Amino acid sequence: MHSARTELTADVVVVGAGPAGLNTARHLTRAGHDVVVLEARDRVGGRTHTEEHDGVPLEIGGQWISPDQTELLGLLDELGMQTYQRYREGDSVHIAPDGTRTRYRGDTFPVADSTAKEIHRLTELMDDLVASVGAREPWAHPRALELDTISFHHWLRQQSDDEEACTTIALFIAGAMLTKPPHAFSTLQAVLMAASAGSFTNLTDECFILDRRVVGGMQSVSERLAADLGDRVHLSTPVRTIRRLGDGGGEGVVVESDRVTVRARRVVVAVPPPLFSRISYDPPLPRRQHQMHQHLSMGLVIKVHAVYPTPFWREDGLSGTGFGTSTLVQEVYDNTFHGDHRGTLVAFVSDEKADAVFALPAEERKARVLASIAAFLGERALEPDVYYESDWASEEWTRGAYAASFDLGGLARYGADQRTPVGPIHWACSDLAAEGYQHVDGALRSGRDAAADVAGALTRATA
Repeated sequence: MHSARTELTADVVVVGAGPAGLNTARHLTRAGHDVVVLEARDRVGGRTHTEEHDGVPLEIGGQWISPDQTELLGLLDELGMQTYQRYREGDSVHIAPDGTRTRYRGDTFPVADSTAKEIHRLTELMDDLVASVGAREPWAHPRALELDTISFHHWLRQQSDDEEACTTIALFIAGAMLTKPPHAFSTLQAVLMAASAGSFTNLTDECFILDRRVVGGMQSVSERLAADLGDRVHLSTPVRTIRRLGDGGGEGVVVESDRVTVRARRVVVAVPPPLFSRISYDPPLPRRQHQMHQHLSMGLVIKVHAVYPTPFWREDGLSGTGFGTSTLVQEVYDNTFHGDHRGTLVAFVSDEKADAVFALPAEERKARVLASIAAFLGERALEPDVYYESDWASEEWTRGAYAASFDLGGLARYGADQRTPVGPIHWACSDLAAEGYQHVDGALRSGRDAAADVAGALTRATA
């Protein structure tokens, strides 16, 4: 990868060297097309990033693989890359809204029988909706508008008067996935999130959704794809302008970055939707895109990494897994890196709770987060050797985590147009995926689909 000459020509330009963009380029290159990839960051991988801090490798971004993520699993197999299971032996810990700490086994929270029954009933209700609506075209369902114009918070309370059950069900979508408060997104958006994982039950099963990790870290997948593409990939090259040539874009595009200008027949914009507007389009995008992109926004989560001399919780018969709907840290897991003798915990602080602690001085925030982890796993959690916070919302080329989702009514209104090309401009991103939505698997699927669309368009134009 190098700082190429100023003027390049290609069949296709890909904007963004995350998994979606790199897989787009991989498929197009295999089909015999000349591709150039332009990446704003000084690295590949997008929202996957494996980085050493104080000698400890940490997964700063996306990292887990579930059994249904066949696109990612197939790619790993093809690349000869290994995976390993997340540590999960022993008891999990649940902290109730009243502060009661309970050790338990299995995937059922230790709650009152009446609440457990409501959680089970609401889970079945969600699973039925997911089976009916699906991940491919949720906006086309007869109940789409109805489900898209009520927040997930309020819909749950229409179904049940058990507040703890409602809050628990909301956690699996809100804090754990969309990283927005449940009053900020629709029930249809919640159903899509669950459908993208196969079922709502899959989302509630941490042994399923957080099954495996990549030996060497998830970013290494993008690094392998980029290595195969070689000097087609240009880093530290933010794209500023995409110019469409000819009437309706029939004659291609000129893509201008700080260091490289590429003339091509097609361009694939493979960045999160909130970054689409960082690029100037000449002529401007149609009003539909201008409007749609304003109704997609990123969530907010702090992914906290705490590294200890040993995984001390295992000595106590604990798996490292903890849940609390009312705690500052709502989820904590054993995140020890493959082959490492040290113990690493990962904890998550989402949406409005993240707002609150980001307002604090760094040392006070650290103390509060570690105290919340210690409530699950014991006093030894208070003194890690390494403490690191992933703050994607501060990164210029991401601006939030994990991914973008629609506001109320947005999915039913705009969903069908998310991937619609604008002349020679195509879109690819995990945020636009059906299966694997918000995950590396979805990014790879989106890239594969965009490559097929572009290849088809190039073939038709040649014919």
